[in-house]
Amino acid sequence: MTTTATTTTTTTVATEPATTAPVRTTVYTTLESPLGELLLVGTASATAKGGTALASLSLPGQKGAAVVQDGWVRAPAAFEEIAGQLVAYFRGTLTRFDIEYVAGGTDFQRRVWQALDALPYGATVTYGQIAAQVGAVGAGVRAVGTAIGRNPLLIVRPCHRVIGADGALRGYAGGLESKERLLGLEGAPAA
Repeated sequence: MTTTATTTTTTTVATEPATTAPVRTTVYTTLESPLGELLLVGTASATAKGGTALASLSLPGQKGAAVVQDGWVRAPAAFEEIAGQLVAYFRGTLTRFDIEYVAGGTDFQRRVWQALDALPYGATVTYGQIAAQVGAVGAGVRAVGTAIGRNPLLIVRPCHRVIGADGALRGYAGGLESKERLLGLEGAPAA
């Protein structure tokens, strides 16, 4: 059975003048996983299952990982739905996430991330295949790699499913060991 990760994004429309943008409280929690302690960051959303849209999911030792900031509120209950899906994924009983994401990134990054969101569980593709899919052939492969490296939603936006043209594991912000473990969990082919 082939499944894909599904995402939704939301846009906040301010009804007040542009100088007074709505203030959204950033909430966070941590979750123990087979990869170590994950940091989940999000904001309230009336349309998200469980009421929280995910802005970031970071692994221990990740390059460019989110860091808890002053003013963020620790709110484990806000992430119960997301945490439940992650636990089921790590148990091998969930193959498709149903999590609302906070919109972010450049137009190009969003195109690359949408291609990642469509990758089926247990499958791998190359950076070149993603580049072709988003219309960035040739030197664009490097730009695709950079966009993938800036994915703030490791695991749930499955950049771990992207491998080198030779089938080897290449660049994963969470570390190649974590990438290998995630692919192994999914039964995906990896060199």
